[in-house]
Amino acid sequence: MSADDAGLASLDLDVICAAALERAGALGCSHAEVRVERTRSQFVLLRDGRLETAVDDTATGVGLRVLYRGSLGFAATVEVHPDAAAALADQAVAIAAATGAALAAPVELADEPVHGPVTWSSPYEVDPSAIALADKVAHLGAWSAVLLRAPGIDHVSAHVFAVVEEKHYRDLAGTVTTQRRVRIHPVVEAFAVDTAAGRFESMRTLAPPTGRGWEFLTGTGWDWDAEIEAIPDLLAEKMAAPSVTAGTTDLVIDPSNLWLTIHESIGHATELDRALGYEAAYAGTSFATFDQLGSLRYGSPVMQVVGDRTAPHALATVGYDDEGVAAQSFDIVRDGILVGYQLDRRMAAENGLGRSNGCAYADSALHVPVQRMANVSLVAAPGAGPSTEELIAGVERGVYVLGDKSWSIDMQRYNFQFTGQRFYRIERGRLAGQVRDVAYQAQTTEFWGAMEAVGGASTYVLGGAFNCGKGQPGQVAPVGHGCPSALFRGIRVLNAREETG
Repeated sequence: MSADDAGLASLDLDVICAAALERAGALGCSHAEVRVERTRSQFVLLRDGRLETAVDDTATGVGLRVLYRGSLGFAATVEVHPDAAAALADQAVAIAAATGAALAAPVELADEPVHGPVTWSSPYEVDPSAIALADKVAHLGAWSAVLLRAPGIDHVSAHVFAVVEEKHYRDLAGTVTTQRRVRIHPVVEAFAVDTAAGRFESMRTLAPPTGRGWEFLTGTGWDWDAEIEAIPDLLAEKMAAPSVTAGTTDLVIDPSNLWLTIHESIGHATELDRALGYEAAYAGTSFATFDQLGSLRYGSPVMQVVGDRTAPHALATVGYDDEGVAAQSFDIVRDGILVGYQLDRRMAAENGLGRSNGCAYADSALHVPVQRMANVSLVAAPGAGPSTEELIAGVERGVYVLGDKSWSIDMQRYNFQFTGQRFYRIERGRLAGQVRDVAYQAQTTEFWGAMEAVGGASTYVLGGAFNCGKGQPGQVAPVGHGCPSALFRGIRVLNAREETG
């Protein structure tokens, strides 16, 4: 086994981390935390069954954050050896000393019990980075071939994105954690072109990204064969479907679409740094300001939202965050009322909120940890709860929405618009064929206040994204959002084609 194959196991982590922490302690730091990370990212893309792009990237480094005389400093390097790690302490302390004069008050970090040494791994069966490129191409090619043989399919795109993230953390308090996270996102999309009408349509798989390994592509957790075989007929129906008539109507929204609305209108809005106005340059602040904690009517009484860093196979699940805080589950919205925010240790201490709920993350050793999103999820109805079909049966006239596509939201996470992959008319409680060009538009509290019912556990699906952006310099984070199907009354629906001219 090569050093690269062995990952962090090939490094003398004890010596590297001790060099950084001992030097930080000698310089007078009241807190110091060091992370040694190795992240391997693989991306394979086929167009019409032919390989177009293949990326296999590995990033390794050491990052050190210190608290020195009430000010935070951070430094990082790609040189993974003791001398370089020790030198980080001097650099981080110099930065803390230089920026301390600009602080209105000394930085404090919320207390956290000492953990470890502990080892944690996300649950998976087959390491996707161990699958040969030729086998990945063959698998995606076989899926593409099924669609390319079907009448009416003009082009097919198929790709898989896989990440194996290894992270070793230590701090001066004595916490020591070693973690391995595996995640994967396959997508297959078919395109049909109507040259006479001068338009095209597409249909994509609804399978979500997930915290699993290569087994996800071979039948564990998703029926790929059934979904891919259904795409040609679904796309043909979409091509022939009438364009939607704009107006106000009821919506039943599938988890494959609703996860993104949760992400944008709840997930980002309840990051406390946004609510306090600290995060403003990258995608704005939040209407859900801190003075409204415990009083803001976010949605209807059936709305229960949790932040969760522990859900199996969810993308934001960890054992411990990047400040050494153990993963937790916590309430964000209870009975429609805002009752909590996502926190890191600084935000928790600064605002008198007690312990951090474990929402610090850095996307590499070279970046400082920032407050990032947990798995922010809408809770299913208690007990068996209604099925999606039962929710549809309660609608006289409306639209059933599946799959995510484009979206737009303002800088306070309040006014938004979302489209989707496919839409069905609902007439007298039954599906009545597809329609095209649907976009739904609302204000956040108006939308969630119109949620009349949520589906039961049988409708619940974990969705999410690999690439949630935040911070300057920009960082990306994997984020998960679980939800059931849900029924909304009286939502504005636009004709997206007419709106864009």
